[in-house]
Amino acid sequence: MSVAAEAGRQRRRLTLSGLVQGVGMRPFVYRLARELDLAGRVSNGPEGVIIEAEGDAPALAAFETRLKRECPPPADIVDCIVQSIPAIGDQGFRVEASRADGAIAPFALPDLAPCPTCLRELFDPGDRRFRYPFISCTHCGPRYSILDALPFDRERTAMAGFPLCAECLEEYRDTSDRRFHAQTTCCPDCGPTLAFWDAAGRTLAHGDEALLQAVERLRQGEVLALQGVGGFQLLVDAEQEESVQRLRERKHRPHKPLALLVADLAAARELCDVTEAETGRLTSSAAPIVLLRRRDTSGSIASAIAPGQNRLGLMLPASPLHHLLARDFGAPLVCTSGNRGNEPICISPDEAQQRLADIADGFLVHDRPIRQPLDDSVIRIADGKPLMLRRARGYVPRPVALDGDTPPILAAGGHLKNTVAYADGGRAILSQHLGDLDTAESLDRHRATAERLPRLFGRPPRSVACDLHPDYAATRWTESTGLPLRRVPHHLAHALACMAEHSLKPPLLAVTWDGLGLGEDGTLWGGEFLHIAPDGHRRIASLLPLRLPGGERAIKDPRRSALSVLYALHGEQTPDYLPATLKSRFEPADLTALLRLLQTGTRSPECSSAGRLFDAAASLLGLCREISFEGQAAMALEAAAEQGGEGDGTIYPIPVIDGEPKRLDWRPLFRALSDGHAAGVPATVLAYRFHASLAAAITAVAVAESMTAVALAGGCFQNRLLLEACAHRLRLAGLQVYWPEQVPPNDGGLALGQIAAAIFSEELLTCV
Repeated sequence: MSVAAEAGRQRRRLTLSGLVQGVGMRPFVYRLARELDLAGRVSNGPEGVIIEAEGDAPALAAFETRLKRECPPPADIVDCIVQSIPAIGDQGFRVEASRADGAIAPFALPDLAPCPTCLRELFDPGDRRFRYPFISCTHCGPRYSILDALPFDRERTAMAGFPLCAECLEEYRDTSDRRFHAQTTCCPDCGPTLAFWDAAGRTLAHGDEALLQAVERLRQGEVLALQGVGGFQLLVDAEQEESVQRLRERKHRPHKPLALLVADLAAARELCDVTEAETGRLTSSAAPIVLLRRRDTSGSIASAIAPGQNRLGLMLPASPLHHLLARDFGAPLVCTSGNRGNEPICISPDEAQQRLADIADGFLVHDRPIRQPLDDSVIRIADGKPLMLRRARGYVPRPVALDGDTPPILAAGGHLKNTVAYADGGRAILSQHLGDLDTAESLDRHRATAERLPRLFGRPPRSVACDLHPDYAATRWTESTGLPLRRVPHHLAHALACMAEHSLKPPLLAVTWDGLGLGEDGTLWGGEFLHIAPDGHRRIASLLPLRLPGGERAIKDPRRSALSVLYALHGEQTPDYLPATLKSRFEPADLTALLRLLQTGTRSPECSSAGRLFDAAASLLGLCREISFEGQAAMALEAAAEQGGEGDGTIYPIPVIDGEPKRLDWRPLFRALSDGHAAGVPATVLAYRFHASLAAAITAVAVAESMTAVALAGGCFQNRLLLEACAHRLRLAGLQVYWPEQVPPNDGGLALGQIAAAIFSEELLTCV
């Protein structure tokens, strides 16, 4: 018997998986082990954090309990595997070098906004990191945006090119220092530095002087390109109308709302009403853009920030550099993606100078490379819960747990709001928002991300998944891989994404409403009710089809959807029923040609799209004359409905037509809207009734099908008013209701649904 065993000592190996690297886990383990008089070691590995602890049984038991209960706040221990191993009489506890070999666990930490302690140092004139824009510690700072490979150690990140100075190295090695083993730590003597460039790329200043020059340029109304955490952003004074309009003109972004950066929560509350739930998201380490109800006193903000909207997208500083900029400037700043229209964000100074030179007047750059391009995440609160609109910095690459294991698989996502996803085992990694795949640059970013995810988080994929649509660029990419391919129907993928996130089991009813997607019968879908059962899924109901005069052009022209609705109501007499506000928006020859297309069905495919009905309602009510971005008309309709208050309880009829599938007949709804508009009922009131009527119709279908659980998915459920109205009515009917919270309900969640298809039975995936 060994000396260690005779002494009653035991030794255990603990393997921690989850978000356990880059969070100060090893320093925490070291201090806890020393406090409990345990010997052993701790290190990082591709699978997570590996601990060997030796001591008496009570101390080891206390160690395991406190390890899970007291771990650092950013950490999330998903699994802890404990093995008893022979005691070796170890002395002392130590942090050992990381091991890079072995199986990779799919966990890496998102980027973390500055912690309170680092902020105190940042603004403390007596601190050696005073006004240093790259201050960080074990609890905050860049993580995924600088990651080259796992495990997360300095030499496998973009910080590898910045060796620690003597003073930082002393802190790094000091077990009592809060930067003990902080992988991103640095200071002005050894870390990244700022530079300010003019539009031609000439360096005008370095360090703090670069920051001060950038602030002065902003005060002069210039557009600044800022190298942020995960990519470039374009900033301008939010109170200078001409400057904001100049940014819009240069970026060719006439209408889409612009996000605002404010210095702190007090500044946010000057502009918007902020609920407790919204406060929690704003001040979280993810620091997303949060959509907030605008206050009447926010009049100093330029009207061009969010034209026609009741809400503003606000964000608090996501990095020390943002804190310094926001505080030095002292007023709200526009902070929008650093890209040209339909292109991905720029991530390197040279790329930004090349692609943004005709937009920005100056560039505030630094020399810390960005490894993973990350846009700002966008979120709103609906029914007291988060509703993710764009998932990127601060949330990616947090995994989504799957209710089953899958061999390595890669999903390519859709065409709009693209993301890709990867899974190997029981967790899926959904990539950051990549944008629409309409340009060569976007396709390159899509391919690079699809190649990077398996390299970072597992093994090469054995199969790929894509949308059913054969012409999507993402679909064509999967076909080029030569791997076994699963084509997942668009609206089923929306449903499966929600089911995967909430670990839902069939049977349930999935209401999948969006703009458009190729249906399983080869027609265009977008207003679907899918009964999902273990032995197959069935399209039990759908919105009555609507013709799209001119095909794809109708998607980008709400007037055409409105005209199609009126034609469905009045046929050849449609010109007599055109509201003056709509008729004036057509040239006579164009109106005649479009009516002819509707009459003959030529170049006018049918679709069951809920999104097109929102377009039609917004156009008929005079709320949206033209659109320059997807969802603009629906946003205008939602904004008008919010101004309508709580409504008067009026519900317009949407009868159900029997058949396979049943059809929800929206014609009485639009007849009532048209009559009300002609009678002078305010558009805000009619917009609210439109939302309430749709929610009532959804609930009626769910009740008639005797369902107990309903999943709401698809881009239409980004609409807070529609989502909350549905949730309220469904719950009153005794039903459980779910919607995506961790991932977007729009096409940004399709890749997760495509991954989820791999864990469900072939029978469930069959349309019956």
